Amino acid sequence: MSQPPRNNRPPRRLAAPRQDRQPEDAPRQGREGRAQRAGWDPLAGWYDGWMGKDGSKHHKRLAVPQAASLLDLQEGESLLDIGCGQGVFVPSTLNAGGRYTGVDVSPKLLELGREHHSKDAAFIQGDACKLELTRGLTQHSYDAALFLLSIQDINPLDSAIRGAAWALKKGGRVVLVMTHPAFRIPRQSGWGFDEGRKLTYRRIDRYLTPLPIPMKTYQGQEGVSISFHRPISDYINTLGEYGLMVDAMREIQSFKADDPASDNPAEKEIPLFLGLRAIKV
Repeated sequence: MSQPPRNNRPPRRLAAPRQDRQPEDAPRQGREGRAQRAGWDPLAGWYDGWMGKDGSKHHKRLAVPQAASLLDLQEGESLLDIGCGQGVFVPSTLNAGGRYTGVDVSPKLLELGREHHSKDAAFIQGDACKLELTRGLTQHSYDAALFLLSIQDINPLDSAIRGAAWALKKGGRVVLVMTHPAFRIPRQSGWGFDEGRKLTYRRIDRYLTPLPIPMKTYQGQEGVSISFHRPISDYINTLGEYGLMVDAMREIQSFKADDPASDNPAEKEIPLFLGLRAIKV
């Protein structure tokens, strides 16, 4: 799950640097690191209205195709979609001949997933940081696991990756697709324009320090979600600690990079998403 990427098109004129500030009265994260550990229940109606059955344009054109390519599901393989929300990856799994199980902490999003998708997809309520304790999941049972724009909504990272490793068969793979941690840091990055050089640039205020960040609220939204920024090294090292060896990494451009009307090289040079695949050894 993820909110829509913000302010993706670089400016073409002088503008004050954006700070992407969030409301100071945003709720604090819950005891286990996620906003009000009930998950996205307060956001479910708004989120489903924005996403729909098949996901946003960013899901359909970028995140889902890239995740499917990295996973490369084969006929009969089983997938565990962690932080699945309403299950936008169900069609890709079934079209590949795979078996889909989605797990999420939010009962409302899971209910929407069951309404949207085939009975061939299983949806289970569970905490992404406590997969080992989730009824309906068993150890070493899945050929593949997926965090589709969900890993930055989950904290602590260590517990989520440990759970994925627990669920995977030996030789199985896990794929993480996320907003790019080096370039798309809420409140700590933004587009700028150098008038003297006539150059659009990406401003990064901080990167190495992990940071919980309350996200922007949108019209019709109730509640506030928390995004957990971490440097890329945290993902690589944590995967390795649980015997998950990274064998593929993709830095994914915005779909605007293919727009022939775009004359700005920043669209092509600064990626929007990051994709990682790791194999359980």
